[in-house]
Amino acid sequence: MAERTSSGLLMMLEPTPAVAMTLPAEVREKLAELELELSEGDITQKGYEKKRGKLLAPYIPQIQGVDPSLQIDNRIQTSSQAVFSGSKHSKARAANTRDERFRSDLHTEAVQAALAKYKERKMPMPSKRRSVLVQSSVEACTPPDTSSASEDEGSLRRQGRLTTSTPYQGHGHPTVEHWFNRVIQGSSTSSSASSTSSHPGGRSVTNTALAALNANAAATALADLMAHTQIDNHSAPPDVTGLLERSSHLAERPQVASVRGVSRGYNHHTSVMETADGCEWRSEGSLSLMDGVPVNSRVSSKIQQLLNTLKRPKRPPLREFFVDDFEELLDVQEPDPNQPKPEGQQMSTLEGEHLEAVNKWPPSLPAALQRWGTTQPKSPCLTALDNAGKPVYTLTYGKLWTRSQKLAYTLLNKLSTRNEPLLMPGDRVALVFPNNDPVMFMVAFYGCLLAELVPVPIEVPLTRKDAGSQQIGFLLGSCGVTLALTTDACQKGLPKAQTGEVATFKGWPRLLWFVTDGKHVVKPPKDWHPPVREASDDIAYIEYKTSKEGSTMGITVSHSAMLTHCHALTQACGYTEAETITNVLDFKRDAGLWHGVLTSVMNRMHVISIPYSLMKVNPLSWIQKVHTYKARVAVLKSRDMHWSLLAQRDQRDISLSSLRMLIVADGANPWSISSCDAFLNVFQARGLRPEVICPCASSSEAMTVAIRRPPEMGIPPPGKAVLSMGGLSHSVIRVDTEDKLSVLTVQDVGQVMPGAMVCVVRVEGTPYLCQTDEVGEICVSSGSTGVAYYGLPGMTKNVFETIPLLSSGVPISDRPFTRTSLLGFVGPDSLVFVVGKLDGLMVVSGRRHNADDVVATALAVEPMKFVYRGRIAVFSVSVLHDERIVVVAEQRPDSTEEDSFQWMSRVLQAIDSIHQVGVYCLALVPANTLPKAPLGGIHISETKQRFLEGALHPCNVLMCPHTCVTNLPKPRQKQPEVGPASMIVGNLVAGKRIAQASGRDVAQLEDNDQFLYIQDVLQWRAQATPDHPLFLVLNAKGTVASTASCLQLHKRAERVATALMGRLNTGDHVALVYPPGIDLIATFYGCLYAGCVPVTVRPPHPQNLATTLPTVKMIVEVSKSVCILTTQAITKLLKSKEANATVDIKSWPMVLDTDDLPRKKSSQMYKPPTPEMLAYLDFSVSTTGILAGVKMSHAATSALCRSIKLQCELYPSRQIAICLDPYCGLGFALWCLCSVYSGHQSILVPPLELESNASLWLTAVSQYKVRVTFCSYSVMEMCTKGLGSQTEALRLRNMNLSCVRTCMVVAEERPRIALTQTFSKIFKDLGLSPRAVSTTFGCRVNVAICLQPNRLGKLAEQGTAGPDPTTVYVDMRALRHDRVRLVERGSPHSLPLMESGKILPGVKVIIANTETKGPLGDSHLGEVWVSSPHNATGYYTVYGEEALHADHFNTKLSFGDTQTVWARTGYLGFLRRTELTDASGERHDALYIVGSLDETLELRGMRYHPIDIETSVIRSHKSIAECAVFTWTNLLVVVVELEGSEQEALDLVALVTNVVLEEHYLIVGVVVVVDPGVIPINSRGEKQRMHLRDGFLADQLDPIYVAYNM
Repeated sequence: MAERTSSGLLMMLEPTPAVAMTLPAEVREKLAELELELSEGDITQKGYEKKRGKLLAPYIPQIQGVDPSLQIDNRIQTSSQAVFSGSKHSKARAANTRDERFRSDLHTEAVQAALAKYKERKMPMPSKRRSVLVQSSVEACTPPDTSSASEDEGSLRRQGRLTTSTPYQGHGHPTVEHWFNRVIQGSSTSSSASSTSSHPGGRSVTNTALAALNANAAATALADLMAHTQIDNHSAPPDVTGLLERSSHLAERPQVASVRGVSRGYNHHTSVMETADGCEWRSEGSLSLMDGVPVNSRVSSKIQQLLNTLKRPKRPPLREFFVDDFEELLDVQEPDPNQPKPEGQQMSTLEGEHLEAVNKWPPSLPAALQRWGTTQPKSPCLTALDNAGKPVYTLTYGKLWTRSQKLAYTLLNKLSTRNEPLLMPGDRVALVFPNNDPVMFMVAFYGCLLAELVPVPIEVPLTRKDAGSQQIGFLLGSCGVTLALTTDACQKGLPKAQTGEVATFKGWPRLLWFVTDGKHVVKPPKDWHPPVREASDDIAYIEYKTSKEGSTMGITVSHSAMLTHCHALTQACGYTEAETITNVLDFKRDAGLWHGVLTSVMNRMHVISIPYSLMKVNPLSWIQKVHTYKARVAVLKSRDMHWSLLAQRDQRDISLSSLRMLIVADGANPWSISSCDAFLNVFQARGLRPEVICPCASSSEAMTVAIRRPPEMGIPPPGKAVLSMGGLSHSVIRVDTEDKLSVLTVQDVGQVMPGAMVCVVRVEGTPYLCQTDEVGEICVSSGSTGVAYYGLPGMTKNVFETIPLLSSGVPISDRPFTRTSLLGFVGPDSLVFVVGKLDGLMVVSGRRHNADDVVATALAVEPMKFVYRGRIAVFSVSVLHDERIVVVAEQRPDSTEEDSFQWMSRVLQAIDSIHQVGVYCLALVPANTLPKAPLGGIHISETKQRFLEGALHPCNVLMCPHTCVTNLPKPRQKQPEVGPASMIVGNLVAGKRIAQASGRDVAQLEDNDQFLYIQDVLQWRAQATPDHPLFLVLNAKGTVASTASCLQLHKRAERVATALMGRLNTGDHVALVYPPGIDLIATFYGCLYAGCVPVTVRPPHPQNLATTLPTVKMIVEVSKSVCILTTQAITKLLKSKEANATVDIKSWPMVLDTDDLPRKKSSQMYKPPTPEMLAYLDFSVSTTGILAGVKMSHAATSALCRSIKLQCELYPSRQIAICLDPYCGLGFALWCLCSVYSGHQSILVPPLELESNASLWLTAVSQYKVRVTFCSYSVMEMCTKGLGSQTEALRLRNMNLSCVRTCMVVAEERPRIALTQTFSKIFKDLGLSPRAVSTTFGCRVNVAICLQPNRLGKLAEQGTAGPDPTTVYVDMRALRHDRVRLVERGSPHSLPLMESGKILPGVKVIIANTETKGPLGDSHLGEVWVSSPHNATGYYTVYGEEALHADHFNTKLSFGDTQTVWARTGYLGFLRRTELTDASGERHDALYIVGSLDETLELRGMRYHPIDIETSVIRSHKSIAECAVFTWTNLLVVVVELEGSEQEALDLVALVTNVVLEEHYLIVGVVVVVDPGVIPINSRGEKQRMHLRDGFLADQLDPIYVAYNM
């Protein structure tokens, strides 16, 4: 029964013909209605199947135990019954692609052939979280048992109910072996499901081999396996069975702990191959490790696949050129020397026949109406139909004349505001009429003409947010429209405001709505007659048109042009008086208006108007009406022919023999030819003569351009051209002979209109005439074109007043021409051919492609199986100075992920091989979600707008920037390094100074500076000022939780020391695991008293032991701590059952609970023999995820305290507030050391408490009138986010921050300008000085390099003032080359950088080259090296990395000052001498930190800082909450946190890719969309990108979506 056609399309018949014949007519009607509801999206697939099953149940013999809805493949319509053989176009047509506009069978064959030719490149399939999948029905989720599935199918086939191209169609999942077959062969046409796939090796994979795996797991396993099978030129497929056996052993390996262990993309079936698929499967069959790292995760396999896909990217040959220092030139595409060039003569203009003078031709259109209305009042003018196709009302010429007069009189005389008439002749009036009411429209249109008003017909706005409705509003506003005419029914249906009036639509002017129904219009008095004048050059009406960008223009048509156009159409179509014409088009504009409203009245014709809503219900209605009314002419679009083809159910009783002209209004479309041919094939038997099909070409600007004349005019036969796509892309016409794949078949659109002159000009630049074999824009000069774009004189001049030139530069005529926006050429016999429209033109790398052609190609790839109703939008977006093609399609509600992905990869291949152009982005959206144009079709500009705004909500996306973007700048080649000596000379010659700076000298010793050891200071203070308060800790409520004076702290420290001395030896390391508080400080000094080395450790989080406890364990182990001091609560936690699940609790060292230590008098305090002895260890996890502990000697500790004391002017009478974590770096120093050393009181606010009370820190600052306060970026972020909207409430609670002189942000990163500025702006209202916020910088080798204490007011005069922190703007492109180039604020590619603070006393800084270790000049970015008495003395680690890091602490310059010992900070930065002076009168040197060297990404030979890419990405869409980037094997991976609904996840993929390309010239390899909070952030608020990377590679992120860009 199934006839397989060569194109790979299958004929799908509904119930077998035998059954169909017996179905009663009303059942068939109901089925047709159901089909329509489904195709319009008014009913779900499930509801459709249910209702359809009910209807058919009585007529279908029940198959044993099979659900009736499964018996008939639920995708096939009741349509294609009669299929005529004999012609080469007798392809059976599958249905439900109702809007399957683009079927050319030739094209389909070409696409199938192209796909077959194409070697299947394996692409990694994007992985998606289950909840994002759009699942339509249960069957799709539950895979059928494999064996039964094939039996079911067999039984269905035997009953002759179903033919499918693959088992995909009947079931949600394929049978495994079939799937297997398809993947391995990789051929696009293999669609027979064989039960075994035989390999050259003789092994066969049968059902039994896979019986153990359920269908889903097998599919996953195979997908992954296939991912690694690079079928390059190895013909033999891999021996899969062997690998399957091996995988069972591999699976015993311990797996990486997965957070939410679900294998992606398939629900709850974990794949057996989880571990096996980590390895790259090479053709030799050996397992390999990548870069020495065992690769064992799904993600990495996909990335590996991606790399395989990218190994041979398409790159046009690059021309050689020098890259200027800073201007990274984008690679300019050189034209291909072999491209075809036009060779013909210069064309001459083409003239239409003469406009013949006609006897008694009326002087204007209103005159014609008057004539017929008075002499032939009974003559029918227009018949309107209802949705059942029954005639509702026939308007006669008499009625039209009297009703138009009444309306004209009412509009001019009865509408007034303040006794002034509302309308004057020449005013514009909007006509808002629904598509099913042509009568009211016609009366309103002619009423306006009679009143000398200008009608502006527009669509009925259905909702306030209609696609493009806002643009229509702009048009109405610019035309000065104040009145809208509408019908009663339509007015009632419009959205209303609360007042009951019609709502004002977005972007619309305020309108008065006037209902034109009978009761509102007044009969004019006897003596009133409308002015019926001769046609003049005044505006008659304005037709709207939407441009490619979505803006709406009004095209003005004068009375004389309107009349001339009617005359020309009458002559060209041979219209005669009282003919009957069927009009299927929209009567408000374009051909529907010209033929069905204007020319028809001129000739007293009778129009049968078929509304769109009737066509949707009954696509045959127009044919039936042609038959009933014996219509001589029908005006329609190719879509209408196509619809009627799909619906022609045994219409025996119709005849089209009365037609003398079938005008195809969109004959200029590339796919109209196949509709015409197919229509003719079917309806020739019903009396349709081939020669009556008359395609025409028209445009809103030029009206009708050309039309094929009716047969009686003795015209040359119609022409067809088979053109080479390659030639067309260079605008050259080449009749294709060799390559049958990439061709376009076009038909002519007849001859030029009477009285018109036509020529073809070059599209870009000066309008020179084209050569005869060149495609250009068709231009028309005649009296019947539009006159102007209303209110747009500039554009009008370009389009309506073009003067074409000969190649010599001489104008071809003195008459101005109108550009039609149609692209075409003039063929033999002076026939006009159109190959596309300017609106659909996409110029990619200098070649031109037509959007419609690309749509046709995409649809030819299994159209009915996949694309919902053929709804595809193709447009181009500009990214990185070139157009990029985007394809958006609606997918059927029941398509699976596998379907989608397969379809997408095949579309890419088809477009690539037929058009030789890459697709930048392919997006699939759920059915019925693309914005619709008023009469069906897709609203392209609105779709494009949504794509660019990230509001398209696709359910699948495939980006291919690697293949499309070929104009990236050349990768930077590193030059061989210049020698040190020449470098110094070069810098001197260039007048650059060596970049070095230092803080002021450390002043004379003060009273406590004689102490070498911090613990001695505490003892001295306990004696000298025993009751002086040192610390005050606040809790979440803002009340004081605990305090400590000098003596109290000393006593508590003694108690700890006594407890330790008996148990530990001198020099033992002790871990202090305490929450932030006085216990931590006291035990720290207790350890020093006892001669032990303290290590402060953040306690584990009780709610999150699994991730926080291992860190504690690691620090305890790495620091070789022999004892843990902690509180009772934490002791319990460390030894709890929950803890045991994460770490081995038996392996903890001795744990001492210090809550109730006995009060024993201690013995002698320990005195270190030398200040170089180790005082404490400072452990911290760096941003790159490395745990690094540094050793701090007693000397360094005292020096650090002294430096901070001098910089911040700390003394006992001061109070400072600290909201930092006390465990490492500067935070630890400020909590535990500085107060004891300087004697000031510290108000301690644990940052954790801010989570429950965001205002805690600032309230404390205000309450205690603190002048100096410290915080971290995470604290600042909590305040801006948590308190941003509450400043008013805080003011009422008397919060006042005017006391703050300095608020310092402690960080080990580039200052976050945006955050500090936001913070300053928000709290300015509470008195915070804009100059108060400043930054600090420290790192592992030196925890405090810069502090910027700002001075306000009097203190500034006392000599210690530091200048304000300065902000500079640097060129980001130069920075990538390690150069610093200052630019103006707001210039392109500028990056604001804030100085990191004032260099501390005693600290020297120099900028060094990371490779040569030589000093750098001012304008270079290099590594910051530091030399100071408080540098740490070295790393303390147990890993064998000491050698690696030894030079971090004692490095010397390779030339210049080679004596000083420096420590390398690992941060890149630069120094800049500012205009400001500091206290000593010296110029102030500002240090700018750009980022951590370990974090930088080396891509394309340049150095990128992740934060810059992340900032761009976060800016690209409002729903991106956070972003982190890292690289993996040269691929840039971007992880974004989505703050919004999951349906937005896929919107981000294209936007992220675009912004990184535009701003950083980088191609994103992988985009990962995750939930908020997934990107790990450490206690300082810094992103832990390496942890994230590890989590991603171990597949632990549970992403919402992972997109692999091709």
